[in-house]
Formats: sequence, C-alpha cells, structure tokens
Amino acid sequence: MKVGIIGAGMVGSSVGFALAITGYASEVVIIDRNEVLAIAQAEDIAHAVPFMSATRVRAGGYADLAGAGIVILAAGASQKPGETRLELLGRNTEVFRQIVGQVLAVVSSPIFLVASNPVDAMTFITQRLSGLPPQRVIGSGTVLDTARFRSLIARHLNISPQSIHADVIGEHGDSEVLVWESARASSVDLASFAEQIGSPLTEAVRADIDDNVRNAAYKIIEGKGATYYGIGAGIARIVRAIARDEGAVLTVSLVTDHVAGFEQVALSLPRVIGADGVVADMLPDLSQNEHEALKHSADVLKRITDALQL
Repeated sequence: MKVGIIGAGMVGSSVGFALAITGYASEVVIIDRNEVLAIAQAEDIAHAVPFMSATRVRAGGYADLAGAGIVILAAGASQKPGETRLELLGRNTEVFRQIVGQVLAVVSSPIFLVASNPVDAMTFITQRLSGLPPQRVIGSGTVLDTARFRSLIARHLNISPQSIHADVIGEHGDSEVLVWESARASSVDLASFAEQIGSPLTEAVRADIDDNVRNAAYKIIEGKGATYYGIGAGIARIVRAIARDEGAVLTVSLVTDHVAGFEQVALSLPRVIGADGVVADMLPDLSQNEHEALKHSADVLKRITDALQL
C-alpha cells in the first residue's frame, strides 16, 4: 500500500522510518512545506531500506499522493509562549484546512491517520474538515499510552508485553483512563496472575505504573525535547492493520456517536481496524471509578471541540 506522510519533522520521519524498515508500506511519500527537509529525511530513510525491506521512499508534493490508501498527518504549528490550547487549535485548524483540501484534491477517499497533537481534537477537526466517514479518520489516540501501560506491567511481572492485555482509553492526555478492571496476563486476571507468580500489584505498584504511563511524555520531553520513536512505531502498527486487513484491536481515537453520556466526541476506545478503517468499537469492562473517569475524559474533550470554530 502506498502511504503519504504530511510533515517531515521528528514524528513524521520516525513514522516513515518505521514503515520502511518493517515493509508495511510498498511506497512512502514524504511531504513538507520545507522541501529540503522532506528530501533529506526521505533520502536518509531510503538508505536504510536495503538492510530491511523493499519499500520505496521519496519526497514529493501533493500530486505524488495519487494512489495512496493512507495519508498520515504529522504536521501542525507549535504552541507559542502565552498561547492558549484553544488558540493553538484555531491556528492548526487553518493549517489542516489547507492540508486536507490539497490531499482530497488528489485522493478522493483516503484513510487519514492523525498524529498531530492534541490528537483527539485534531482527529475531530480532520473528520469535520474532510467530510469523510468517521471510521476513515483515525487518530493515534492512546495506542502509545496502551503500549506504555502493557510494557510497565510486563516489566513488573517479568514477562513479555505481548502477553499483557490491558488498555488505556479516553483522552490522549491528562484525563486518560488506565483500565485495570479487565486487564489480563494471557487469559488470567491480571491481579490473580501477579499473585500466583509472587509479584502482587499493590496499590503502590499500581500508582507507580499509573504515574509512569500518564507522565511518560513529560519525562521524555524533559530529557530530549520530544517523543517520536514510540508514536512512530504505533502509527506503523495501525498502518499494518489497515494494509493487511487484519481486524486488529487497537486503542485509537475516532469521532464517536455515543460514549459515556456524550455525543460526537473524539476519544480512544478499543477498536477493530481493517482495510476500510475502523469497523467496530467496543467498551472494555470498567469499574465504577473507571466509568466515572471515562465520563470526565469525554467531558474534557467535548468541551474543547464544542468551542472550536469550524
């Protein structure tokens, strides 16, 4: 499958690199208003390809998106000193208005994957600007938060993260919800598994995992300025699910009709992803506290998007 990436910064280039070395895309086209940067990133990634795959990687313009099945949006303005989140969203709305229009002039019905932050609001904006069915406008959402959650649980239990089934839902941000109630290690209740192997999930352990999931981005940004490898791999995983029509269940953001008492709000839930985008949604088993936390998260996001001028 041919994939376009709009934005050649650290996130966009990390996505391109992940797609190239895994071979999930047959062709990757990188577009940026800074053409020199797009060319440099594409060439650098292309030079890694002979070691790993046969993916074709090149820089280009919007006309080069012809035939693309997926377009990844990793562009957007950075927040200025003193600028509110809503003001930033207003500026990025105009950036996306131009980008989405130029993409749709070439590709009539792509699947958009939104990586730009704040990703839930930008997913909502992209869906509204494009007019595409919601299932074809997918935000990376909490796919990375879920990976962090599973990784930290696995580290505590000293088992593979692939054996952990646990999700983070809601906002990709401060109000996200770590779902402990339905978490499993293989098919075993997580708390029971932890007890059986002598590594109980005490309140202190859970609090530490919660803190490290919820604040991971802040800690990484403090150390190196930005996060990009994790989300690069996460976006590549979503591309694989679409390109191979896998029916994979991933926690991604989508404009959702009804959730937690709210209508038309973009947030993350476990969703089945295939060739046509999202084909089904599901709600994991939640404790009462988790239900309330999801309601709060939906409220936070709904208030943000209701304030937008689209």
